[in-house]
Amino acid sequence: MAQSEFKVLPEADDLQKIGRDLRFHPSMTTHPKVLTREQVEGFNVDGYVRPLPIYTPEEITGIRNYFNDLLKKVVKAGGDSYSISSAHLRYGKVWDILTNPKIVACVKDILGENVIGWGSHFFCKMPGDGKAVAWHQDSSYWPLTPTKAVTVWLAIDDADPENANMRFVKGSHHFGHLTYRESSAEEHNILNQSVDNAEQYGEVVDNPLKAGEASIHSDLLLHGSEANISTRRRCALTLRYAAADVKAHMGWNQKGVWVAGKDESDHWLNRERPSLD
Repeated sequence: MAQSEFKVLPEADDLQKIGRDLRFHPSMTTHPKVLTREQVEGFNVDGYVRPLPIYTPEEITGIRNYFNDLLKKVVKAGGDSYSISSAHLRYGKVWDILTNPKIVACVKDILGENVIGWGSHFFCKMPGDGKAVAWHQDSSYWPLTPTKAVTVWLAIDDADPENANMRFVKGSHHFGHLTYRESSAEEHNILNQSVDNAEQYGEVVDNPLKAGEASIHSDLLLHGSEANISTRRRCALTLRYAAADVKAHMGWNQKGVWVAGKDESDHWLNRERPSLD
C-alpha cells in the first residue's frame, strides 16, 4: 500500500463504528531492563516518561542533516514542514530510527515484549511558524483498539519553551477518552481537534528536550504546543508503537513493522526496510 493512502486521518463517525476500548491500560512491567521501576511507575501515574538519552550529539547531527535534505526535496515537490508522514514506509533511514534497538528497548519496558512500530511523522515548526498544536489525545485519531499505544517524541532540534516545546497535561490519561471539538481555521491549529479547558484535567508541564533526547507518552495523554514565534526551528520525529495484541482497523495494520517479539496473531504486516534512503 502506498504511503499516500495513509495521509488522510479517519473521520470521527468511522472511528465510532469500530467500538474501541479507550481505557488506559497501565504498564505491567515489573522488571524493566532499560527504564527504572520509578520511570515505569511514573508513566503509569503521569502518562509520560522523560528525558531519555537516545542519540549522541554526533549521531543526531547526522539525522538532522538528513532531515534538512529531505525537507528541501519535499518542499520542492509542493509539501511543507509537516508533510513527511508515515515516513518509515518510504525512507529507509526513518525505518532505521523506528527500529533502533535503543528506542525499542525503552518502549518494551512500557508495552511488553511484543511490540509493533507503525507510525513516523516529522513535526517541524519553522522559525516564526505561527501554528499551534491544540490540546488533543493521539487516540482520538487512531483506529486502534485497545489503547495500548505510545508516542516516542524524538527531538531533532533542541526544544524548550522559547521555540514551542511540547507540553503535557500531567495525569490526564486517567480520564479516558475526552470530548473534543473541531478547530476553526482562525485558530491556526496544525491538527483539526481541540480539547477545551485542558487544565481541569491536571497540571500543565513543559517537555524540554535536547536534540537526541526523547520522551514517551500514552496515547490518552493530553498534549500540545504553542506556536513557534522564535527565530529558532523546532523539529521532532514522532514514532508510534503499539503492543502486539492491539488491532488496527481501516488497513492501518499494513503500516506495521515488527520491532520486538513475534507475531502470534498474523494481524500486523511486517514491512521491510525501504530501499530509498
